[in-house]
Amino acid sequence: MESLVLSKNKLPELINKISSEHILYGPTEENNYSSFKQILNFDEMNLSYLLSRVSPKSILFKQTETLFKFIPGRKGSVKSSEIPEEKSVIFAIRPCDARSFSILDGVFNGDYEDPFYISKRKNTVLIGLTCNKPEQNCFCTTFDDSPGSSKNLDILLTELNNNYLVEVVTEKGNNLLKNMRSLLKEASKEEIQERKEIEEHAISTINRKMNLEGIVPKLDKMFDHELWHNTAFKCIGCGICTFLCPTCHCFDMQDEGTLKEGARIRVWDSCMYPEYTHHASGHNPRPARMNRVRNRVYHKFSYFPKNEDVTACTGCARCIDYCPVNIDIIDVIDKVGAILIE
Repeated sequence: MESLVLSKNKLPELINKISSEHILYGPTEENNYSSFKQILNFDEMNLSYLLSRVSPKSILFKQTETLFKFIPGRKGSVKSSEIPEEKSVIFAIRPCDARSFSILDGVFNGDYEDPFYISKRKNTVLIGLTCNKPEQNCFCTTFDDSPGSSKNLDILLTELNNNYLVEVVTEKGNNLLKNMRSLLKEASKEEIQERKEIEEHAISTINRKMNLEGIVPKLDKMFDHELWHNTAFKCIGCGICTFLCPTCHCFDMQDEGTLKEGARIRVWDSCMYPEYTHHASGHNPRPARMNRVRNRVYHKFSYFPKNEDVTACTGCARCIDYCPVNIDIIDVIDKVGAILIE
C-alpha cells in the first residue's frame, strides 16, 4: 500500500480533476443534515460531516430504479433499461459505510446477479475519509473494523494538520490517481506515524461495543422469548431504522403506467411494515409488530452470519441516533446475551 501526501490547498484541484472525468459523489449539507449527492465542484462539499443521514448505499442501490419499460397489448414490447456503465467516484465515504458495500455484494452478486448494482459497483471508486472524531454511539470496532480502516476502500484519506495522508489501497485507486501524481508527494515516516496515532486515538474514543459472543446459537433458542414483545411494545413501526441502515436491502416491485406504456420499478421497502409480507391470499406470516422487530434482529445477527458468515451491521449507529423512541440495537443484543437459556 502506497502512502502519499496531499496538501489541503491542492484538494480542490484534485476534486475538480476527478469530477471532470467521473461522476463524483460527495457529502453535502442541506437543512442541517449531510447527504451524498453528485458534486460538480469542490465548493459543494462538506468535509466536516461525520455521517450522512442516508448512507451512500443509495448511490449503488438506488431508492427508486426503473428496471424495464413495456408497451401492453398483442403487439406489445419490453425494453430493458440500459445497464449503467459510467465511471463514478464516491468521495469521503466513511470506513463503516464502505464496509456495507462488501456486505451488500453478497446480496446482489450471489446466486442471482443484479446487473444494475454489479455494474455500478465495478465502475465506482471508493475514496474514504478517516473518522478522526467518532460519534458517541459509534461501535464499528465491534466488527473488527476501525475509524481509519482501509480494508474496503480503494483510497483512504486521513486529515493531518495541513495535509491529507493518501493511502492507495487497490489498483483501481492507483489508476484513478495516475494523471494526478503532480499534486501528490511521498509521505514521510513522521506523517505515516501521525496517521497511525490519529487512528489509535479515534479507536480509544469509541466507548460502546456490542458483545456478539455466542449470539447466533443463543438466538436459535429465543425465537418465542418475551424480549421481542417488550421491544416491540416501544416500537412505532416507522421503518427509519431500515431506511437509514447501510446494509438493509428490502425492496418492492411496482408496475406503473398508462394504457399505452408502463414500467417496472424497484423501490426500497422495509420489513418493519406489515404490507411487506402481506400475501395475495390475505395471509401475513408476520402479522404483529413483534414478529417484524424480531425478524430485523434475526436477519442481521442470525440469518446473515449463518448464510454469509458476516454480521449485517457496520456499527454506524444511525438506527440508534434517529430512532424516535430510542430503541438501541446495542442494548437489545446485550439483553440477548444476558438472558439465561437452558
